[in-house]
Amino acid sequence: MDLALKDKVGIVTGAGWGMGKAIAEGLAEEGARVVVADIDEARGIAATKQIVDSGGEATFVRADVSRWSEVQQVVSAALERFEHIDILVNNAGAWVMESFAKMQRESWDIQINVNYYGTLNFTKAVLDHMISRKTGCIISIGSDAARIGEPTQTIYSGTKAAILAFTRSLAKEVGRYGIRVNAVCPSLTRVERRVEMEESMRREDPAKFEAYQEQMKKALRLYPLGKFGAPQDVANMVVFLASDLRAGHITGQTISVNGGYCMV
Repeated sequence: MDLALKDKVGIVTGAGWGMGKAIAEGLAEEGARVVVADIDEARGIAATKQIVDSGGEATFVRADVSRWSEVQQVVSAALERFEHIDILVNNAGAWVMESFAKMQRESWDIQINVNYYGTLNFTKAVLDHMISRKTGCIISIGSDAARIGEPTQTIYSGTKAAILAFTRSLAKEVGRYGIRVNAVCPSLTRVERRVEMEESMRREDPAKFEAYQEQMKKALRLYPLGKFGAPQDVANMVVFLASDLRAGHITGQTISVNGGYCMV
C-alpha cells in the first residue's frame, strides 16, 4: 500500500530504542526523512545509522524532551536540515512501577515531565510551523493504562490520560489548518527495556524470575489474541496514521493496538 510518505519529514522522540526506533524505521521505509530525537546519544546514533545503512535518510539530535531549550534545538536542526516538518511522533516516555502510597515525589516529576510536558513541548515547538503551512500530523503515544487504569502505574496512567485529552482538544483547535492529531495506545509491549529487565532478573534472582513468569502467564490470558505486543505492531499503526493519503480523515482519535486487552 502506497502511503505517500516519500520525502515527508518526521520527528520521532525517544527513537533510539523500542517503539520509537520501530516507528522511525517504519517511516524511513516508506520514504520519509526522519529526525531521531533521544536523550541516550549512543542508542540514538545507532538507530540513525541503522536507518541510513538500510537506505533511509535520518539524522540524530540529542534531546531531553522535558527541557524546552533542547526541544527547540531539535526543531531548529530539523528545519535547517530538511526545511520543513510534516510529522511529529511524541513517543518518549518514562514510567515507575510502584504503589502510589510508597512512591516519592521525585518519581512523579520524571513521569510528568517526560510524558506530559515532553508531549506539550514538542507539539508547541512544531505547531506554528505546521499552521503556517496548513498541513501536519501529530501522533502521541498513550497507553491503555490511561483508559482503564493499572495498579502500580498511577502517575504514568495519569500522564497518559492527560495526553489523550490533550489530543482530542488540540484536534478540534487545529483541524481548520489541515493538521491532524491522534493518539495510539499500546498495552504490554515487549520492548528492549523489558527484555533486558527479564534477562537481568533471570540471572540475578531465578526465584523472582520464576514468579514473574507465572505472573506473565496469568496476564497473557487477558489478551484474546494470545500474545503480547511487539514494537512493530505499534509502529505499523503510527505510520498508517501519518499518511494523509490513507488516514487523511482521521483526527482526534485514540486507537488501541493491544491484542484485545482493552476494548473501550
